[in-house]
Amino acid sequence: MSKVQTAADFILSKTAVRPEVAMVLGSGLGSLSDIMDIDAEISYSDIPGFFKPTAYGHAGKLFVGHVSGRACAILSGRFHMYEGHTAAQAAFPAYVMAKIGVKKIIYTNAAGAVNTDFSVGDLMLIQDHINLMGVSPIVNEYVDELGVRFVDMSTAYTPALLEKAQQAGREMGILLRKGVYGMFLGPQFETPAEIRMARLLGADAVGMSTVPEVIGARHCGLEILGFSCMTNMAAGILDQPITHQEVLETGKRVEDKMMKLLKTLVPLL
Repeated sequence: MSKVQTAADFILSKTAVRPEVAMVLGSGLGSLSDIMDIDAEISYSDIPGFFKPTAYGHAGKLFVGHVSGRACAILSGRFHMYEGHTAAQAAFPAYVMAKIGVKKIIYTNAAGAVNTDFSVGDLMLIQDHINLMGVSPIVNEYVDELGVRFVDMSTAYTPALLEKAQQAGREMGILLRKGVYGMFLGPQFETPAEIRMARLLGADAVGMSTVPEVIGARHCGLEILGFSCMTNMAAGILDQPITHQEVLETGKRVEDKMMKLLKTLVPLL
């Protein structure tokens, strides 16, 4: 039995709910699990193949239940490569979600705004990404049962879901920026020169997660939606240092807006 199947079987043994949609919560956004009517709460440390996150603001829990009447799973916390995990380990939960029956997955993250038209607190719909790490979860973990090796990434973020998110934003009166997300390894914040490079390459926001997870999710056939919360302006834009505390505090300030958006969006997916 594969590691993915073992983890999936363990999760399914803890709840009768069979999620159709999953959400992964980024830094400072852990309270978004409050939108769920919870049937089961499972610690990552209990799930085979999962890890306990070391990044502050990541609870390390899987919640299964219903959001706006829709069967969902919420992953409160993720595995970052800067914690010492491989790209395959970072993407592992995506494969497990597919095995338990999830069809659509929503990724949220905290990001630094590279686009100077953006403001702190803005939400950005991820239209595409730039893999500045040059790594893939498929390289050493290719398994025929999970998906084809040469995965098409031309529409990694599902266009139909992007349209649904924009519809939800309009209904709620919430401004949703659109743009490209670039991933750096971290955990150090980027230098001003690196941000200038990212801007030249076409990035509107940068962060330290999401890309390996999206590759894995795409590999195993999930439909994908991504949101970046602009928790700070990227290095060199403002004459002030960047701190993780700022990231967490801004995440907390926009949680209510994100909660309202997701509660409206989930039934539309």
